[in-house]
Amino acid sequence: MNLIQIIFPKDPTNYYGSNLAFYGLVLFTGLLIWRSLVHFLFWEFGLHDIASVNRLDGTPDPMPLVYIFFSLWGLEQVIRTSLTILVLFKYKGFIPLMLLVNLFEWSMRGIYPLINFFPSISDEYKNGITPGVEGIPFIILFLIIIFILSLRVKKN
Repeated sequence: MNLIQIIFPKDPTNYYGSNLAFYGLVLFTGLLIWRSLVHFLFWEFGLHDIASVNRLDGTPDPMPLVYIFFSLWGLEQVIRTSLTILVLFKYKGFIPLMLLVNLFEWSMRGIYPLINFFPSISDEYKNGITPGVEGIPFIILFLIIIFILSLRVKKN
């Protein structure tokens, strides 16, 4: 099997990669569930207490607008997490694809602050560092390892 056939299998109900990659994605999905639900349902707590973003003052109050975008971002995460759960239960053949998508997302999170083109939250808007920023190197390494393991085809 070539790389494209592994990432986009003809029969996505069959998974031929390592069981470690499967369980690694299960573990990572737990993180995705927690993250997406906090952003979607507990936007104020997630934004201020976890992400360390300061409250903004103004007239009219700008925070409801910030909260709606934060909640919509959480909704996007809930949808993508639901797709990951669907893959784990029904379409295991897409495990390498889901790992690749997550690897791309988390890699871009690490690149955004380093490139002046992309918008980024400057220090005057926050009072600490987010868990996601601290965890990016470890999460990317974890995703790379389980992605590689998911590409290994079991020999019969």
